[in-house]
Amino acid sequence: MTSTRWSRFSTALTLAAALAIPALAGSARLTYPETRKVDVVETLHGVEVADPYRWLEDLDGEETKAWIEAQNKLTFSFLEQIPKRQVIENRLTKIWNFERFGAPFKRGGRYFYSYNAGLQPQSVWYVTEQLDQPGRVLLNPNELSTDGTVSVSSFSVSEDGKLLAYGLSDGGSDWVTIRVKSVDTGEDLPDVIKWVKFSGASWLKDGSGFYYSAYDEPKGNKLNEANFFQKLYFHKLGTPQSDDRLIYENKEEKDWGFGGSVTDDGRYLIITVWQGTDRKNRVYYIDLAAGKGEVVKLLDNFDARYDLIDNDGPLFWFFTDKDAPRGRVIAVDTGKPEPTNWRDVIPQADEPLESISCVGGQFIAEYLRDAQSYVRRFALDGTPLGNLDLPGLGSVGGFGGRRDETETFYTFTSFATPATIYRYDVPSGRSEIWRQPKVDFDPGAFESRQVFYTSKDGTRVPMFIVHKKGLKLDGNNPTYLYGYGGFNASMTPYFSVSNVVWMELGGVFAMPNLRGGGEYGKAWHDAGRLKNKQNVFDDFIAAAEWLIANKYTRPERLAIGGGSNGGLLVGAAMTQRPELFSAVICQVGVMDMLRFHKSTIGWAWVSDSGSPDDAEMFPVLRAYSPLHNLKPGTSYPATLLVTGDHDDRVVPWHSFKFAAALQAAQAGDAPTLIRVETRAGHGGGKPTAKIIAETADRWAFLVQVLGMSSAQ
Repeated sequence: MTSTRWSRFSTALTLAAALAIPALAGSARLTYPETRKVDVVETLHGVEVADPYRWLEDLDGEETKAWIEAQNKLTFSFLEQIPKRQVIENRLTKIWNFERFGAPFKRGGRYFYSYNAGLQPQSVWYVTEQLDQPGRVLLNPNELSTDGTVSVSSFSVSEDGKLLAYGLSDGGSDWVTIRVKSVDTGEDLPDVIKWVKFSGASWLKDGSGFYYSAYDEPKGNKLNEANFFQKLYFHKLGTPQSDDRLIYENKEEKDWGFGGSVTDDGRYLIITVWQGTDRKNRVYYIDLAAGKGEVVKLLDNFDARYDLIDNDGPLFWFFTDKDAPRGRVIAVDTGKPEPTNWRDVIPQADEPLESISCVGGQFIAEYLRDAQSYVRRFALDGTPLGNLDLPGLGSVGGFGGRRDETETFYTFTSFATPATIYRYDVPSGRSEIWRQPKVDFDPGAFESRQVFYTSKDGTRVPMFIVHKKGLKLDGNNPTYLYGYGGFNASMTPYFSVSNVVWMELGGVFAMPNLRGGGEYGKAWHDAGRLKNKQNVFDDFIAAAEWLIANKYTRPERLAIGGGSNGGLLVGAAMTQRPELFSAVICQVGVMDMLRFHKSTIGWAWVSDSGSPDDAEMFPVLRAYSPLHNLKPGTSYPATLLVTGDHDDRVVPWHSFKFAAALQAAQAGDAPTLIRVETRAGHGGGKPTAKIIAETADRWAFLVQVLGMSSAQ
């Protein structure tokens, strides 16, 4: 740790606790900062629930700030003493220093794309008329803060390519401020829109203004207060936000959210009504050509997922899982919107349909086959046009564009393939590389495979395993088992500098496709949510047992990791089977399942987790809530909790309370530490230097506690 970095944590402490000099693994037990307990007990559904660290939920409290400072001092001084930490950070920095491009898109005859030269804190946005010519800088967020923590969260260009509405996040927060820039001059216009969250800007076709969604200004702590009653507005260019026109709200439904999007032809405003993280939604629209502003409730039952793909006048094409758990495409005529008049365009396939776009007069559909991408093309009437050949087994994304355009761009990646951007010519069906990064590693030195194992209830679950070639299956390999398992999110192959360095250190990376994800469609998701949530933890534990049984590793060399919902996963796994793992990395985790719904957007997860206010779900949640299942006197694995002080997605008090409770419960000598990053949120928008430093700390921690003998 450099002296500059250390200075952040060297101010005087106010806690009445002496900190011992940290001991490394294998030596004496650490002495932790004293954490005050309070007598807070609530009766929930007839059950008394103690919450002795409730005071740590006061994010503005001086005592909380002093506790964070004390914990950080302990954590960073422990990490600083690990001999290989600086070697790891140097290697991460060297590999991370490569050019990274975002897939271009076109508006008004101009191409827009993002670019990072390698170690820039944030990617810079460029514009060009010709993709074979260097672009000019349009938006450089690195000039907006001294520490690189202001990031671009949304980027929307008007139809004529002359105006840019861009959203800025400060310190990793989900709160966004939208500003407007002239593409020709690069100068900002006076327009400023505040208190935007979970929304970008959607321009009218004539560029006179845009639609966006926002909440009322918080009355309390903006990073902790619950967010309800989102509203959809229209902003006319050149006017103050106070004059913005309210387009739609629902005063009776506090947890409904509204997204406004103008169709490519400019005729309709599509209002997508969402409720939490449930994929079921409603679809309303306003016929902008009619000029009356009447909201038509087209799909109003919350009975399925409906994503508008495109429209041909009053004919709307939707991607839906209505009567199709793996997804299909339907055509809905707004003049005859009854379900009996819907027409199947692309029927449900054997594999789940992940995403679909309409470009060049075709539908381009991405499917998953055992968590790996393949792409099919269809005519607008649903006639199959063949597959789009990919360069290998991996993950694909992109295919943005308009129905009248003849080109699109997509990104391909795998565990050994850095994200490569291809330009796809729709008429000819040919792909060519637009940008391929050059990264300082040897992809031929690694190998990956997919295995299938059996979970506790007999379910067959896939898992990817990646490592250096020549691995000996002697049960002695340090292994990092990483998972998520929730919210219909599919875990597919991806390139990671972090994982490359882990494998160069001799580690194995394993990623199972747990239930709760979307790898096999809606049924796979449903099998890991609500009352079925324990299946996710069982799948993860079974993956660990498979790795041990097949001689990849043993409990003393096995680490687990996950972030957000994945943090909940590893928290539940370590409390249910503490003897199975030697180390845990828990990033921005949801650790208190009895109070998660009381802060920011936590209530939105009820669709996946259920509510602790529900008498039927309460015992389910209490049974696996990591905070409530720590048992004093238990030897828990070495644990590093990672969070950010600006995380308003999963508020950091989840990690604070769990760290305090874990330190109090820990019977063994394994370190239980928490790392609180300043001016960092849930992960999005984190500057490169902070990412590298955090990754170096995570791997150094594992190198130390797993007893790894060498680091390259």
